[in-house]
Amino acid sequence: MLVTTIIPVYNRAAKLGEAVASVLEQTYRPIEIVIVDDGSTDDTAAAADALAVRHPEIRVLHVPNGGPGAAREAGRRVARGEFIQYLDSDDVLLPRKFDLQVTGLLAQPECGISYGWTAVRANGVRQERPSKRTGEAIATLFPSMLQSRWWDTMTPLYRKSLVDDAGPWTSLRMEEDWEYDARIAARGVRLHYVAGWLAENRQDGSDRLSGSGHTSATLRDRARAHALIFAHARRAGITSDVPEMQHFARELFLLARQCGAAGLGDESATLFALAREASTNGGALQFRLYAAAAKLLGWPLTGKLACLSDRLR
Repeated sequence: MLVTTIIPVYNRAAKLGEAVASVLEQTYRPIEIVIVDDGSTDDTAAAADALAVRHPEIRVLHVPNGGPGAAREAGRRVARGEFIQYLDSDDVLLPRKFDLQVTGLLAQPECGISYGWTAVRANGVRQERPSKRTGEAIATLFPSMLQSRWWDTMTPLYRKSLVDDAGPWTSLRMEEDWEYDARIAARGVRLHYVAGWLAENRQDGSDRLSGSGHTSATLRDRARAHALIFAHARRAGITSDVPEMQHFARELFLLARQCGAAGLGDESATLFALAREASTNGGALQFRLYAAAAKLLGWPLTGKLACLSDRLR
């Protein structure tokens, strides 16, 4: 059964070769690799084309710059495998990843995703403990996915039937991966767990494909992602009394304050309303006072004052 690895890349020619090599070194066959050049402005496009010339398993797509989600979606649309692996161009897979995960998924047809231990290698030093929650056996993505995206992009192997059912990646440039997995979580997918090392998340301080920071564009994308994640959780039947939903309610309220401080009044108002809906106590004094302040002062000024108060605590 064919495994397709989709690698979006933007201005990262030097690291692309190592990511591709980690897929070619898989003990499992058959495989294919779809490299999606996300409108690179350096020699990355040429490097990707050169890899395809040397390796018949590789295809290259050149698309206008649209961010990581759009690039992954371009690759997903042409993927031919029964299993889908997403891999960022600065990360690597360990050689037995596909062997272990495909074997597990074939043995457990009720599972739609396989995951396992993921290492972090920061500035050349590998941490000895599995990152985030990849060292835990968790049966389903919800409700735990409301606390955080507790794995990295290279960790899971998906059945293609599952990702086809979930639909396209969004055009978001921030938290697009969290929204994607929350959308899949709403389908009640069960997880296969590998108690062993599968991949490395490599961190050297350089920018990731999606960028970073707290610009208005970043916050606008995060606001949209959070609203979608909340909708996915509600569709999955996650109620406000679940601890993970309470955590997410606090996250929504914090992001509402940050958006207000950045001048994003509409986003702030939307997230605040969702925070009240997600909370078990949407009528609490803090919510009533914040709503009254926003009505009097406006969402941006109220957000600025609230963020200042948060920093002074």
